[in-house]
Amino acid sequence: MRAMIVFNPTAGQSEALEAELTLAAEVWRTEGWQVDLCPTTAPGAGTSLAKMAAEQHYDVVVAAGGDGTINDVINGLVGSNTALATLPLGTVNVWARELGLPMQPAAAATMLLHWKPRAIDLGRIGSRYFLLMAGIGLDAEIAGGINATQKKYFGALAYILRAIEIALSIRGTRVQLILDGKQKIKGRILLIVVGNTQLYGGVVKITNRASIDDGLLDVCVIKGDSLASALLHTVLIFGQRYSLDPEIAYYRARKIHIVAKPALPVQVDGDLMGKTPVTIEVMPHALQALLPPELPDNLMQSQPATATRSSRSIHRLLAWLSGWRRKGR
Repeated sequence: MRAMIVFNPTAGQSEALEAELTLAAEVWRTEGWQVDLCPTTAPGAGTSLAKMAAEQHYDVVVAAGGDGTINDVINGLVGSNTALATLPLGTVNVWARELGLPMQPAAAATMLLHWKPRAIDLGRIGSRYFLLMAGIGLDAEIAGGINATQKKYFGALAYILRAIEIALSIRGTRVQLILDGKQKIKGRILLIVVGNTQLYGGVVKITNRASIDDGLLDVCVIKGDSLASALLHTVLIFGQRYSLDPEIAYYRARKIHIVAKPALPVQVDGDLMGKTPVTIEVMPHALQALLPPELPDNLMQSQPATATRSSRSIHRLLAWLSGWRRKGR
């Protein structure tokens, strides 16, 4: 395996973890991998490095940092045969948590030795691709109010403090969604989450039915017009009790168009990227990613070949036993 580690020297508490990053590289080198470490030097540098790795036919690019670093990397890997992997060094590390990776880079590197590349979907807004989700409204306002220094020194606490600040004056916004050019949804909305994956913020599954290879994006629409309604929605979401809240709606679509008055901020994979109106669409099987043999909670629809062979073997065994019992009778 030929691997490039793209790492963000300023992500989270990464200075304290640089020694662990070196240990992770040694795990792979001991197994015969060729490993190159490439630090990012500016926003967007991860995209350029990943694109270069794909052009030079690296087997894998390892995004070592937070979900912002991963987003940079995937935008350089789209449509190539070079696979994405990650070592968790950032603030939240949603993708690593989604896949069940240990938060210690060396332990994660050991686990990744046994993973295989598989094709997964991405979302896209304009020319920007995303792996996890896009948020419109409340969470984008939160993300837009936090700078790199706050992320570095306060981590997840920075998001909580910003959320409390915004919640005190929260109001719903008139929004219209058009799903696949046909279905229209209107109302006063606090937040829209368009998910390619399930885990949101590393703590709760808002788009809890999403699969990363089904050719669809999952859309959770949270309506409301006040702090009280926002708190109620939050409680029911954390308890996975969506059906009890008439102001939470869940959809699936290939293409979502969103218009709001006044315009709402939009974030992708935790970073602010603009305002509505916005069109979001799924790009099926646009990325190769290193994935474990089994994924939790139906995150992937198709099973790897090994699982398929095992399943067929079990079916053959059951058929043989059924025939044997009939003969015995």
